[in-house]
Amino acid sequence: MSISTAPAPSPIIDNSEPWVANQIKEYVATDGAKPDFKHGAALLLLTTQGRSSGQWRRTCLIYGTDGDRFIICASLGGAPKHPVWFLNLKANERVWLQVGGDTFWAVASEASESERERLWPMMVGVYPDYAEYEERTDRLIPLVVLTREQ
Repeated sequence: MSISTAPAPSPIIDNSEPWVANQIKEYVATDGAKPDFKHGAALLLLTTQGRSSGQWRRTCLIYGTDGDRFIICASLGGAPKHPVWFLNLKANERVWLQVGGDTFWAVASEASESERERLWPMMVGVYPDYAEYEERTDRLIPLVVLTREQ
């Protein structure tokens, strides 16, 4: 695991959904080699600070890449509302990431309309179910760009 120039947030609370908590545990134990996910999609661990609680919360998400940036989708399976992690990063853009065995601080920003138009097809290619999620909801599913802090 790489060592970031700044320490990781502490303590970190894992997603309380049992299947996601299991994904996180397996991911941490194997430096991201497991779990295997549907369609072979790559996974990362995103830790955001709660906008009300201030607690650091971690979840496991599918990602794509755009150059040296990581792209994640705030789909929540096509639910009518945004995922909590997305609302948290809108309040605090500084996030902690684990990608494979690499851990680091990053800055999160919502993709602009033109970026989203370019990146959405790429993300559907990474995880085809996103197309179904988009049809299932009336909201525009945001894409988030994660850029490693320098």
